[in-house]
Amino acid sequence: MGGACSRKRDQQTNEDNVHGGVSRRYSKSGSSKWLGTSFSRAYVDNKDGKAICPSLMELCIYKISEEIYQYGTFSMIPRDISQQIFDELGSSLLSADLSGSDVTDSGLFHMKDCKNVEALNFNFCDQISDVGLGRISELTNLKELQISCSKVTDHGVTFLKGLSGLHKLALLNMERCPITAACLGSLSGLIHLESLNLDSCRIGDEGLVHLAGLDHLKCLELSDTEVGNNGLRHLSGLVNLESLNLSFTIITDGGLRYLAKLSSLRSLNLDVRQITDAGLAALTNFKNLRSLEICGGGLTDAGVKNIKNLQSLMLLNLSQNNHLTDKSLELISELTQLVSLNVSSSRVTSAGLQHLTKLKNLKSLSLESTKVTANDIKRLHESHLPDLMTFRPE
Repeated sequence: MGGACSRKRDQQTNEDNVHGGVSRRYSKSGSSKWLGTSFSRAYVDNKDGKAICPSLMELCIYKISEEIYQYGTFSMIPRDISQQIFDELGSSLLSADLSGSDVTDSGLFHMKDCKNVEALNFNFCDQISDVGLGRISELTNLKELQISCSKVTDHGVTFLKGLSGLHKLALLNMERCPITAACLGSLSGLIHLESLNLDSCRIGDEGLVHLAGLDHLKCLELSDTEVGNNGLRHLSGLVNLESLNLSFTIITDGGLRYLAKLSSLRSLNLDVRQITDAGLAALTNFKNLRSLEICGGGLTDAGVKNIKNLQSLMLLNLSQNNHLTDKSLELISELTQLVSLNVSSSRVTSAGLQHLTKLKNLKSLSLESTKVTANDIKRLHESHLPDLMTFRPE
């Protein structure tokens, strides 16, 4: 197990060398009451009333727990000692990031006394299953739970439901778990849920009906879930949704009309091959959209006309649309807030770069597999876009 540590949640330190880019950390409260209680356990009176000197192990456990915020990892500490550290922290533990570790269902039993814990990260812990989820279901102060790439199934998700479960959850990540549409009924009681990641789960249209009542939902990941147009009907009432990922689903142009009421959207990923120019007409009302990705290959210059009025856009990814030409760059040039632009694998040429000179905020530009060379972009950078930091080809 590993973790960077902090006494307070706003003083967390990230570990650089982590599994899958996910940080590992522990967090506990800085209560002076906790320190006093912990220290006293190391000195126990014997039957004569005299203090017994604590063992070297007890002193080490106490010292590590007292200065836990200084440690970047526990990976070199034997598992039994790590468990004693958790026992010492007890109810003061606020969060634990054990992503990529060898923790099992049995290990989660030892967290039952951590009643104040608010965030747990078990991403990439492939030995955690339904049994483990049941063992933490009494941690009713839990607000963030990440269990991606675990063995949790539909049965395990039932532990999340209702007042007897994790009803305060605001963030739930179940990416790549072997769950299906059948489990989503258990999420209906999670009325405080703001972020839900179902990436690569076997959900389909029938599962989304259970999400209709999650009015506080702000972020929804449905990439590679076999969701289609009928499923999008159930999302039309999620008016607080700010981020929606529909990449690698089976939606078509016709399904995008169900998104028309989602005026709070800031980020939309439509990386699907079925989206064409006709579908983009449904996006014209998204005046607050800051990030848009449509990389399926069905767009032409005519479709980009529906994007040019999205003046809040900061990131635009239209790669793999091989019918786009320099005309698209001319239309895109009106999006003066753009920070990142990707029009790779298109028919864009060096002559079209003249249209990008107005994008003074641009920091990232990708035009790979086009008729634009690295020297062309360097000249654009030197002459008109001094803030450009990354570009391809380079």
